[in-house]
Amino acid sequence: MNFENILFTVEGGVARLTLNRPDKLNSFTGAMHAELRTALDRIQSDKSIRVLVLTGAGRAFSAGQDLADPDMAMVDGKMPDIGNVVEANYKPLILRLQNLRVPTIAAVNGIAAGAGASVALACDLCLATQSASFLQAFSKIGLIPDTGGTWFLPQRVGMARAMGLALLADKLPAEKAAAWGLIWECVADAEFAARVDALAAQLAAAPTKALVRTRQAMHAAPGHTLEQQLSFEGSFMRELGWSPDYAEGVKAFMEKRAPKFTGE
Repeated sequence: MNFENILFTVEGGVARLTLNRPDKLNSFTGAMHAELRTALDRIQSDKSIRVLVLTGAGRAFSAGQDLADPDMAMVDGKMPDIGNVVEANYKPLILRLQNLRVPTIAAVNGIAAGAGASVALACDLCLATQSASFLQAFSKIGLIPDTGGTWFLPQRVGMARAMGLALLADKLPAEKAAAWGLIWECVADAEFAARVDALAAQLAAAPTKALVRTRQAMHAAPGHTLEQQLSFEGSFMRELGWSPDYAEGVKAFMEKRAPKFTGE
């Protein structure tokens, strides 16, 4: 696949998708969103892919929406309908990431601002370099956190911290983001690439369907009573209990060897 705004590779069951506009801090455009949709289509249909790593080129993960993009331009002297941009691009992107058939890792290599921060938080695991930071910059230009920001932030760090991040628009260093529970892990810059590779390899060798069902169960929990969630878990356990990966996992346990999961 030849892209202009992203890089996309697949090797050893690991799909690596890199936002590739380093001169613009990997800010999003309509053209980039179109390429992301194509790449995610490939991941969804290619059963050899077992995990997605999403990262950025250069010194940033993503600075969010490119305000110079044609989608954000005035038309006949009128301001653009930003709600249409959210509905057409960001809403589908977040929902695709949340419903992808493989686990996802956000490898935040630098600043993740605005929509860029929310896209990182939409992944199953988010880890960042020690020099990285997260920024909800929307209040500085008269907007609200979008791309799921108002959903992810309170769930991850609680209402008090979420409100502070959104209203004050202060940078949150990666180390503090990890301490607050916003992200999974903060890693020294020199060790980051190796840590991402190791985590991707670990997930690529894991029982893919079980990992995705875990994601779905956890996201469903806030809308369920305990009784409903117990039944929800039971339905997934019934399905997974008949899967080849469960049979392999049990067999490997009994034979005292490492399992060889296929993702089925």
